Amino acid sequence: MKPFLLSLSIIAASALHQAVAQSPFPTIGQIVRVDAKLDKLIPADAKIEVLASGFTWSEGPVWVKNGNYLLFSDVPENTVYKWTEKEGIKPFLKPSGYTGVGNYSQEPGSNGLTIDAQGRLISCEHGDRRISALPLDGSGGKRTLADHYNGKRFNSPNDVVAHPNGSYYFTDPPYGLPNREKEVPETGVYGVYRIAPNGTISLAVPDLTRPNGVALSPDGKTLYVAQSDWQNPVIMAYPIQADGSVGKGQLIFGAENLKKQNLKGGFDGLKTDRDGNIWTTGPGGILVLSATGDFLGHIKTGVATANCAWGDDGTTLYITADMYLCRVKTTARGW
Repeated sequence: MKPFLLSLSIIAASALHQAVAQSPFPTIGQIVRVDAKLDKLIPADAKIEVLASGFTWSEGPVWVKNGNYLLFSDVPENTVYKWTEKEGIKPFLKPSGYTGVGNYSQEPGSNGLTIDAQGRLISCEHGDRRISALPLDGSGGKRTLADHYNGKRFNSPNDVVAHPNGSYYFTDPPYGLPNREKEVPETGVYGVYRIAPNGTISLAVPDLTRPNGVALSPDGKTLYVAQSDWQNPVIMAYPIQADGSVGKGQLIFGAENLKKQNLKGGFDGLKTDRDGNIWTTGPGGILVLSATGDFLGHIKTGVATANCAWGDDGTTLYITADMYLCRVKTTARGW
């Protein structure tokens, strides 16, 4: 790792977006139950609560257990926000992804976020085209974990997951580049990469067209990757080998499955619960799948939905959906 030399500020200023202060919170959308198994995961009276609104494109939520608060990205605004039930929304980190001068792209900020075993905020930074680590205990500044592969710069790291063994897996589509789809990737691929515990970077999955969200199975033996390509939307599962590499991918859910539900679009972020169910953002909200890809139901926000994360005691699903920060209180449990 190399230190990040440009100055940063962790912001404790007044909120830039007005938090919704009402109780109960207003709600949007609906929960569609396709399989009775969903009733064991989401209560019959569950609602999609809107906690705050007014964001340009909310993304990458992560719950900070050591502090009991939520962090999430507003990618176009180059900002990470903090939310608590008591205080609502406050800006937490700006810049979050692009530290240069002037405009860079339509989505310059951080995207996917996670917390690693050391308690650091791990960020996918579009503008600076890297994976970074920031201690949340104030013990140091931001450091770069990865910003190139074989001497070539990444496109715009999108989502990341930390494995218990100390490695990280992240995706690298073109969405944060100035010309997005028109630019030829320096690396030659839109890949899924692994950062080993010793810092070595390897290409884990080379053959996806638009890899986006990543998640692990509860036992850490499977890597799930969501693809946002509308022409080939898929949720893939890859066995993680003893050396950290991944084996042959298996299709869990794809275009034909979406067609059966009369849904169109790609996938974005995803998480798993302790029972291995997959909660993935897709057309119009969150699709809830069994570990084998059975469609259980749909948390329909009614807007483009980017990502989700487990929080509180592990049963609350926080959702970043377009201009909204939302939550659904479930009877499932994250891990």
